[in-house]
Amino acid sequence: MLDSAFRQWLDANAEAIDLGQCDPHLVLGHIAESQLLRVGIDPALGGSGGQITDAVEAIAAIASRSLAAAFVCWGQRAFIEYLLQSPNLALRERLLADLLKGELAGATGLSNAMKYLSGIEALQVRARPQAAGWTLEGRLHWVTNLRKSGFVVAAAVEEDAGAAPFVLAIPSTQVGVERSEDLRLMGLQSSNTAALAFHQVELGRDWLLHENAREFLPKVRPAFLALQCGMAIGLARRALEEVSGHLQGRGSFLEEARQVLAKRLENTVDALKQGLFDGHFVSQPAALFKLRIILAESAADAVQLELQASGGKAYLDAYGAGFARRWRESAFVPIVTPSLVQLRAELQRQAAAA
Repeated sequence: MLDSAFRQWLDANAEAIDLGQCDPHLVLGHIAESQLLRVGIDPALGGSGGQITDAVEAIAAIASRSLAAAFVCWGQRAFIEYLLQSPNLALRERLLADLLKGELAGATGLSNAMKYLSGIEALQVRARPQAAGWTLEGRLHWVTNLRKSGFVVAAAVEEDAGAAPFVLAIPSTQVGVERSEDLRLMGLQSSNTAALAFHQVELGRDWLLHENAREFLPKVRPAFLALQCGMAIGLARRALEEVSGHLQGRGSFLEEARQVLAKRLENTVDALKQGLFDGHFVSQPAALFKLRIILAESAADAVQLELQASGGKAYLDAYGAGFARRWRESAFVPIVTPSLVQLRAELQRQAAAA
């Protein structure tokens, strides 16, 4: 799925992207040039066709070489998906082309909203109604793909007047939008990940993605989580490929473990795609939560198996740099919002209420 030029660029720059030694501006640019942002989008809208499942595979293909680059792609593609599912056609017309070309960065900003949907935390952005729109106050503590040259971020907003929460697209050009310095992460540093603060930000109704967050969020959650799952899928597949390379066809208990894990992984991927096709994740989010947990665990298990197959080489700089990066990447997968702890807590709550 990756063209040879993009594949070579990722292989040459994966370590630099992870450690923050690559210009973050280049990451989104190369993703856009590869045309992967257009996957799963109607050609009439500027896409290359296919389904959302194809977009999941595109992110997985990037993640097999750089989880940080896949993280950026997820943020951009998730925002594009919100735009595609928004009833605000004028906003789509205004933003979509630049998003697909990578000239405008899109940030999901809905991690807080997804936790709100499950009753985990309150919304962190509030709005005071004005004649032409709203005045916003609040903060988003962790958002990816906030490119310094310009971005637009999705956020769920609670109105002071007590009306139903809604979802806005907030452009970085508005007065009062403040981006922090990049967060100092263990890895994934060239991903333009920072915090946002909103101070008396005035925004018109033409930036409304949906007037009812409780209706819109369950509708976009399957794509939000499935695209996110692409990161775990790609990482797990790459680690299992590395295991095969270390074993070089030797039959052993490690090869048996690799085959079992590979089968579990691909069966879970098939279940994820089937749920997206038939749409049952909208009404049965718990099924999607369980698959997200299995995929995160599969990525961790695959990297652990890679360590066992490589042995001491994993700790030698000359051989183990890629493994060390994948080890850090596997530690990140469980804490991406919604984290595995949050998903398990929600599943436990649902089971208790049944």
